Amino acid sequence: MNNTKVTKGLVIVNTGNGKGKSTSAFGILLRAWGRGLRVCVVQFIKAETGQWGEVKAARKLGIGWFTTGDGFTWTSKDMDETAARALAGWETAKEKIVSRKYAVIVLDEFTYALHFGWLETSQVIDWLKANKPEDLHLVITGRDAPQALIEYADLVTEMREIKHPFAMQGIQGQPGIEF
Repeated sequence: MNNTKVTKGLVIVNTGNGKGKSTSAFGILLRAWGRGLRVCVVQFIKAETGQWGEVKAARKLGIGWFTTGDGFTWTSKDMDETAARALAGWETAKEKIVSRKYAVIVLDEFTYALHFGWLETSQVIDWLKANKPEDLHLVITGRDAPQALIEYADLVTEMREIKHPFAMQGIQGQPGIEF
């Protein structure tokens, strides 16, 4: 076993149908922030007007949080607008990635832009290969991560739902747990 300490900016993907993809990413973000590293989130899909607990906490901590969505895709009244917002979010993400201001960037719910074909996965990966700083950790979340993204990533975790209080007991999402 090689004991040489290697540091590299990782590409981390949290995917799957289970709960905890974003929560895990925000845990990495908070850990890095606690170590004095600069961090930010570019959030796709969720509405700019959302006041979820993680957004409120990030504001209190001074963490950059850029929400570009208009709500969950399954409730969108204008899919063209939803897609356009995702493309604008990718432009914001690219700006943050090349800025060299951050050690960790979370692209929350980014896989949806790939899954729905709003962005071409191979073009995104090619752009990241050419432009992502070597030392930048990039955390990507969302269901249905494309196989090419999984292959490109350094670390992939699939969250699998085993039991959920809504499906099993009809318990709605609760503040501090779901949002």
